[in-house]
Amino acid sequence: MILTRRGVLTAAACLTGAAVVASLMRSGTGGFKSTMTTLFWVGEPSDADNDFIPNDVSYWDNQWQLSFGGVDDPEHRNGYWPAEFKPNENPFYVALPFGEFESESGNELRADALSVPWYRAGLSPLLKNHWVVINRGDRTCYAQWEDVGPFEVDDFAFVFGSVKRPRNTFDAKAGLDVSPTCWQYLRMDDNIETAWRFVDAADVPLGPWTEIVTTSGNNRPSGVA
Repeated sequence: MILTRRGVLTAAACLTGAAVVASLMRSGTGGFKSTMTTLFWVGEPSDADNDFIPNDVSYWDNQWQLSFGGVDDPEHRNGYWPAEFKPNENPFYVALPFGEFESESGNELRADALSVPWYRAGLSPLLKNHWVVINRGDRTCYAQWEDVGPFEVDDFAFVFGSVKRPRNTFDAKAGLDVSPTCWQYLRMDDNIETAWRFVDAADVPLGPWTEIVTTSGNNRPSGVA
């Protein structure tokens, strides 16, 4: 059974938090972080299940559904692709609860974005398209970071620090959203904890997640390049 973010309201809580460490995890190193994980998708309807957050757009792309090629319907699949079309972008995608910009449409960076482990001046996009690896039991998949959430946009301490519990308190209190393809590959049928960490593109092995790789930059209302 496919569940939306609301899923099981009594799902187990995430691990208890801790203070942010001064030295942040470097890209591709450091331990995995466990968190409650929920399903989202390009074109997901805006309703109470997702706190009325539309998913025809993303944090970085105000035409995300068009860029992807359509609605990534979790109920109608053709292998790892949506049934009705071949996606233009990687169907292995996730959302994590930190975005680098101060406002919804501006291009000014948050101060803590300068502490992103792979930050360098002029790098754009900074976060979009970065790779993560996700473990659930004996299943491992790789995916690209393509949206911000669930429900938070400034949870630097969870995404890049040592805090183990995300700031999100909505329903399952998730710290990671995964696409229908990730959900399918990890054999998820309910909201559940997975373990994730960042990984460098050079360390991503060949697999179904490398059949279509997203390379597009930011397409925000301000026209961030």
